[in-house]
Amino acid sequence: MATGVLAQESGQQEWPANAPDAPEWCKSKWGPEDQIGAANLLSPQLALAAAKLVTEGKTYSLGVEVNKNTPAFGPRSWALVINQPGQTGGVGLGPTNTNYNDDIYMGYVGTGSQIDGIGHIGINNVYYNCHKNSVFVQADGLKQLGIEKVPNIVTRGVLLDMTDHFGVEMLEEGTAFNRAEIEAQAEKQGVEIREGDVVLFYTGWLSLVGQDDKRYISAEPGLGLDGARYLAEKNVIAVGADTWGVEVIPFEEGTGVFEVHQELIPKSGIYILENMNTAEMVRDKVWEFMFVLGHSKITGGVQAIINPTAIR
Repeated sequence: MATGVLAQESGQQEWPANAPDAPEWCKSKWGPEDQIGAANLLSPQLALAAAKLVTEGKTYSLGVEVNKNTPAFGPRSWALVINQPGQTGGVGLGPTNTNYNDDIYMGYVGTGSQIDGIGHIGINNVYYNCHKNSVFVQADGLKQLGIEKVPNIVTRGVLLDMTDHFGVEMLEEGTAFNRAEIEAQAEKQGVEIREGDVVLFYTGWLSLVGQDDKRYISAEPGLGLDGARYLAEKNVIAVGADTWGVEVIPFEEGTGVFEVHQELIPKSGIYILENMNTAEMVRDKVWEFMFVLGHSKITGGVQAIINPTAIR
């Protein structure tokens, strides 16, 4: 359904992304109908180039386990219930006594390893490509920018070990890395950040999970605002880290609440990948690789639980 029809039916007004009075920051460079942001950069050529990076066939699972104890931002929680429909008292189904288990997830999708879709973050109730909160956000799902629209991501991945840059095993909370630090570590590792890349950062912070969950979720090292703008200039598709929010917390002086999220998602259409487990890749010094991500296509969803694969 077209955005204008949605606005008319809801009785709300919304800027078309090409309207002259729409805020400049929210307009997609891929046009007023765009709903996938930086995923527009994906192409067969990027996938083929990424495939050429595979020399050993070794795969790395970037997702983490999720359970009721997984630390998560704000009010987010998670629970799992297993049931056996129609099998009360252990009765099997049919003459062959078939048994089966089903599972029910109850909790926030934004727990554990996740992709933040471009309908996740807004600025003053305006989201990517000038969609207004009052028009497209409904209780039964987003009417625009839903996670189901995001294609599978197959491209070159780059991993930067920021613990190596700072000379520590784990970065302290509040440690920011920006343009200068990113460029220096990329040069040290002999890799170049290119258009269409997925860029991941290793900080060591994920090692706190299960050891000091309170510290883990209360703050984090991460990407600063200048670093986010640098990556946006590079035209990357997604940015991720082994932290729950990717950006540095406490926020840098003079930087607003989750302003790095704002810079990447609503302003640039760049996806955020949180809680990426890259410790094994760091041990193996895997700095560039084929990155493969497929997610659940829940209609109108904001985020998705993910377990991306890196292949060297």
